[in-house]
Amino acid sequence: MIECRSEAEVERIRRAGLIVAEALSLAHEMIKPGVSTEEIDHAVEAMILKNKARPAFKGYRGFPASTCISIDEVVVHGIPGEQKLKDGQLVGVDVGVELNGYFADAATTFSVGKIDSEKKRLLDSGEAALKAGITMVRAGNYLYDISAAIQKVAEDAGYSVVREYVGHGIGRAMHEEPQIPNYAPKGRGPMLNKGMVLALEPMVNEGVFEVEVLDDRWTVITKDRKPSVHFEHTVTVTENDPLILTVL
Repeated sequence: MIECRSEAEVERIRRAGLIVAEALSLAHEMIKPGVSTEEIDHAVEAMILKNKARPAFKGYRGFPASTCISIDEVVVHGIPGEQKLKDGQLVGVDVGVELNGYFADAATTFSVGKIDSEKKRLLDSGEAALKAGITMVRAGNYLYDISAAIQKVAEDAGYSVVREYVGHGIGRAMHEEPQIPNYAPKGRGPMLNKGMVLALEPMVNEGVFEVEVLDDRWTVITKDRKPSVHFEHTVTVTENDPLILTVL
């Protein structure tokens, strides 16, 4: 069952989403060569706590950090640590926040210093895929219209979309129904209705779509070790245009 949230509930999710957006902005400011992923994680956690919210990822199914930080061939769920960033890398930062019982979730992939043209094109395509998916978040559309729009942008650019990990509903829990794949034929799935809140998150790979999980049971990497990008926003269906809840 897909929940349709009241306007008051959407506003509560938006308040959590503003903290998520601020956290990603802080991470962006810190992403420079020589900075460790652990430093970014600690700073983001401190900012979330200062806002009287809770880092939703920390302790979730045993995850040890407040953010997921994923570099180059790491698709999602990278664990922050002592690893220092290097010029030319792609760094995905994923943040979830719980505020007064409501959740929001977003991710952005950033560049460290100057990246090459191939990585820049991948980065731009991942962001464009998310934007295409968001345009489909409209009452009367079907859920998989979102999936098809994401897939088309990524594959038209010559890339692949990860199949094993998907977007999701969000609200009173971090992960709710429905699951939102990043590939599917349009015109299928449940019809979208006002008040549905969805976390769209295309994961776009330079090479094959297949992935592997490392021995830490969290870190997901591309099977061919080529770079991947991850973009995500929490979005709600309104009577008119989609409303992104994780922007400042």
